[in-house]
Amino acid sequence: MENTTKVNAFMAGLEHPLKAELEAVCKIIREAAPGITEDIKWGGPSYAYKGDMATINPKIMKYVAVIFHKGDLLPKVSDFFEEATKGKVYAKFYDMAAVKANKKALQQMVRNWVQLMGQ
Repeated sequence: MENTTKVNAFMAGLEHPLKAELEAVCKIIREAAPGITEDIKWGGPSYAYKGDMATINPKIMKYVAVIFHKGDLLPKVSDFFEEATKGKVYAKFYDMAAVKANKKALQQMVRNWVQLMGQ
């Protein structure tokens, strides 16, 4: 996976109260579909497939925030995802139970992006 070493270095130096949850979310996104790339953009781990897909904002300390940049283009797979301004959709993970409970929905959002972008 492209830039995994860069993301691993970022994560090694990250101090976050939900670091384990953040790492679990990153792994779920990486493994959701072949061809996903990762990098550090906008201050956090970012994921792409034929275009920017999602970024995790590690500056938010109360939850792990995954921002789907053009989430309004994707079918809503769960009420877990919150619509935001400028076409964004947020996923907020407050604890590991939320990560586990919403793993399949997060994977489906990633797969929907891959499908939208035409595999």
